[in-house]
Amino acid sequence: MRLGLMVGYSGAQVAIDMSKIRLAEELGYHSVWTAEAWGSDAVSPLAWIAAQTSRIKLGTAIMQLPGRSPANTAMTAMTLDGLSGERFILGLGTSGPQVVEGWHGVPWHKPLTWLREYITIVKAILAREAPLQFEGERYQIPYRGPGSAGLGKPLRSMVHGRKDIPIYSGSMAPKGQELCGELCDGLLLTCMNPLRPEVITDHVQAGLALRKDGKQLADFDIAPTVAVAVGPLDQVRVPFREQLALYIGGMGAKDKNFYGEYLRRVGFEDACVQIQELFLAGKRKEAVAAVPDEMIDTLYLVGPPERIRERFGVWKKAGITTMIVGGQQPEAIRLLAELAL
Repeated sequence: MRLGLMVGYSGAQVAIDMSKIRLAEELGYHSVWTAEAWGSDAVSPLAWIAAQTSRIKLGTAIMQLPGRSPANTAMTAMTLDGLSGERFILGLGTSGPQVVEGWHGVPWHKPLTWLREYITIVKAILAREAPLQFEGERYQIPYRGPGSAGLGKPLRSMVHGRKDIPIYSGSMAPKGQELCGELCDGLLLTCMNPLRPEVITDHVQAGLALRKDGKQLADFDIAPTVAVAVGPLDQVRVPFREQLALYIGGMGAKDKNFYGEYLRRVGFEDACVQIQELFLAGKRKEAVAAVPDEMIDTLYLVGPPERIRERFGVWKKAGITTMIVGGQQPEAIRLLAELAL
C-alpha cells in the first residue's frame, strides 16, 4: 500500500508545515496532497512544496471545477508538472452546490455532464493531437455564443507537456465513481468504510467496463483520506466526532449531502439521520454527541499505537492502493510508514 500525506487547506492564516512534508518524503511516502474550499487555493501551496522537495508526488484533492476553465487547469497542470520533474497528479471535482453557487457564483447544474466535458477537454489539451475544438452542453470551444466577438480560433498548447499526467476525481456518489472509473486514473475519497469496499469498487468497475484502453481495477488507484491520530482513545476521538457531525449535518443541503449519503449506504443509516436532524435544528452539541464511536473507529485510525497497528490490518485487506494520511503528528506519519511496509 502506498501512502500519501494530506496537507489540506489553510485556516485563517496561510501556513504549510514543511517539516512534516519533508519527513513524509524521507520515510518514502508516495505523495502529498493539497485541497481548497473557500480560502486558500490548492495549487499555490503545491508549487511551494514542489520547490522544497525532490521525489514525493504532488496531488490536488481537489481543484474545484468552477474555479478554473478546463484550459486553465490544463495549463496549470502542465506548468507544475514540468517544473516539478513530472511529479504532478491532477485531482478534480465539482465541489457541492453550496460552494459552487455560493462562492464561485456559477450554476451547479448536471455535475456529471460538467465533469465529463471538463476532463475530456483537459485530456485533449494534454494530448496535443489537434487544435482544441469541443462542442458540449456546458462548453463550446471556440466560443461563438451570445456576447462573442466571433474571433475565436482553435489553438494547440504551446507547451509540449506530459500527455499522461494522472487525472483523479473526487466523488462520494455512485454515479460519480462510475464516471471516474470510465475516465480517470484514480478516485479520491473523503472517507471510506474498509469493511465495505464493494460499495465503491462495484461502481468503479462499472465505469472501467466502458473503457477501451484495457485498464482494470488492479491498474486503478483508489485513494481514501484516512485521519490518523495517536493518543488516548477518549481524547483523540473528540475532534473527529466534531468533524463528522459537521460533515453529516452541515456539509451540503438536507437532501444533497454526499458524505451522509455514503455513510448511510455503508451501515450508519440511523446515526446519520439523527445527527443531521439535530445539527439542522441548531443542536450542534447534541449532534456531536450522537456520533457513535463505531463510526469514528471504522473510518479513522485513532488511539494508542498498538490499537492502530491492529486496525490497520483491516485497511490492508480492503484493496485500496493509496492511503492518504490525514494526520499531522510526526509520530502518526512515522507509524503509518512502518505499518505500510
